[in-house]
Amino acid sequence: MISRFIAAFAAAFLMSSAAVAQERSAVREGFAFPTDRQVTIAVFRPDVHVGTLTTGGVDEPNADWTATARGLIAEQMKANDKISGAKVIFPEDPEGEDGAYLAEYRALFSAVAQSIQVHKLFVGQRLPTKKKDFDWTLGDGTARIGKMAGADYALFFFTHDAYGSSGRKTAQIFGAMFGVAIAPGIHVGYAGLVDLKTGDVIWFNADPQMGGDVRTPEGATKRVGQLLAGLPGRTVPVVAAK
Repeated sequence: MISRFIAAFAAAFLMSSAAVAQERSAVREGFAFPTDRQVTIAVFRPDVHVGTLTTGGVDEPNADWTATARGLIAEQMKANDKISGAKVIFPEDPEGEDGAYLAEYRALFSAVAQSIQVHKLFVGQRLPTKKKDFDWTLGDGTARIGKMAGADYALFFFTHDAYGSSGRKTAQIFGAMFGVAIAPGIHVGYAGLVDLKTGDVIWFNADPQMGGDVRTPEGATKRVGQLLAGLPGRTVPVVAAK
């Protein structure tokens, strides 16, 4: 329930803030992966939500679309596993107490992600203490996640799409005739790199108007490329996935 509320809040906020968004990403000043050893980055299951935006603006989840998009995005993440100075792994979600613990930190990351977007990336809403520094953290409780995954860092992803229904598309046309703007859909996403030893958010990237239809291989390729834009050490693949 909490995660769905956060997802809905993220979509609503990003859509309303798109017009004033000036920055898409931020990285902790002076960060670089160690040069004396190879670090391990765990890429956890992407948080994917896909549905339909009705004429009245109701976001109706679609389980089949979500499952398809989640699989395609996961495939594209694995195709983008080249990061200089790092080994990238894709662990399965743990079960039992470890699984519940990871779920708590997924939700915590989502909450911190909203704070970053509100108080860092969007001009006019930045906190006085956050105008220059990028110093958000999840706390050192992430060390337990590092041990369970066997990783030094973690990549968390969130992407939310709601495609306009035929009725909403019609309403959009009539709205334009009378000077009323109606959003055709929701297409938002963000990604973050977290130091699992300290809990510090090292890098963050968000976009309130993402492209690519995540229900198709081509769209998933584009979406993952947008989510990973600016990731420290990332090596862009030469050959796109089939």
